[in-house]
Amino acid sequence: MTSKQKLEQIRKIVKEASEKSDNYFGATAYSYHIVPVVKYSLLLAEKLKANKEIIELSALLHDYSCLVNKDFYDEHHIHSSRLAEEILKKFGYPKEIIDKVKYCIFTHRASKEIKRESLEAKIVASADAMSHFSDVNSLFYLAFIIHKLDIEKGTKFVLNKLENSWKKVMPEGREIIKEKHDAIKSLFE
Repeated sequence: MTSKQKLEQIRKIVKEASEKSDNYFGATAYSYHIVPVVKYSLLLAEKLKANKEIIELSALLHDYSCLVNKDFYDEHHIHSSRLAEEILKKFGYPKEIIDKVKYCIFTHRASKEIKRESLEAKIVASADAMSHFSDVNSLFYLAFIIHKLDIEKGTKFVLNKLENSWKKVMPEGREIIKEKHDAIKSLFE
């Protein structure tokens, strides 16, 4: 199986997990979050000359555990890293790539202050945060539908998520989403 075929199979695994009826976050998690994270990751990888294979695998699998088990949500960086290893081993990826993908996934969360030392990890974390600005509606869905927050708490949740996300975005990513960031910021003023 070629690298491209492996990647397509992994994309299919993630998409199918998102589409399952027991996915707590709903079928749109794939199109409204995973796909934009992959898009922004690859844009940054191209711009910064990072390893695109590691970037794309990490972006596809960074939230995988949330799709398969809602109980993994609070520690999804740990569980997604573990599940990514299982998936990548099944496809015969070498240990070096698996370890780099696991590291990117483990360090991607803004709410956990885990130092990101590789360029690829910084890119995936930035792309994860960038997706919140291109698909802010998914944050409202998370706040009001998933977490069932009232208007005040839900709005505060979204604003905090956006503020933390902006802090996590690397300068090259901020250039890409600055207009969206500014437009969203003006909506809340």
